[in-house]
Amino acid sequence: MKRIYLLLTTLLMIAPAQSELQVVELYSQDALLQMIRDNTHLMQMRRDDCQLVEDVQAHAKILKEPAYQMLWADMLMYGVCVDKNVKEGFYYLETASESGLPDALEQLGRYYRIGKFTLVNQELAVHYYKLASEQGHLRARFDLVRMYLQGYGAPRDYPQAYRWLFEEVYEHDEDQATADELLSQLARFIPNREVEAIEASQKFQDKYR
Repeated sequence: MKRIYLLLTTLLMIAPAQSELQVVELYSQDALLQMIRDNTHLMQMRRDDCQLVEDVQAHAKILKEPAYQMLWADMLMYGVCVDKNVKEGFYYLETASESGLPDALEQLGRYYRIGKFTLVNQELAVHYYKLASEQGHLRARFDLVRMYLQGYGAPRDYPQAYRWLFEEVYEHDEDQATADELLSQLARFIPNREVEAIEASQKFQDKYR
């Protein structure tokens, strides 16, 4: 696993005179985001025997790094290596989303859709899913289309969602199968001429690549 070594000032101490530089071993942003997407980030904290708690906290609170804010949020909300504090954890998840981190936006959308740690709010779920989808988050795009098919969101946004899934390049066969099924359902709610225009545009691009 790729890691980085970073000098951090221990600003979490109350007395400034006690602050000192330490060499801390932490996960790289890319490695951490991949763990978050694989849902192994909390497991990894346990594997590391919770030794990096203060450093993760510093990255989240002092350096304000979105991936670490999301990790810190999940640690707090699920009580991993720290005392459980759902309210503070949700705050850091929202903070990570405000920076535009697509994984945080997708997670907020999911939590509002299913009512995890908050009340169900389908309008907010669509809002966050759409923001994550605009940045290419595939799982958010799938769930956004599922919400459209359930009657949530605005029909004027359906063609863009269709274009996202139609133009995506899929690494996994199961994702492509999911996209095919969602596209066939979504096409029923979009005028034929718009569907044909999207598909023709993609074929034109493929021809001249």
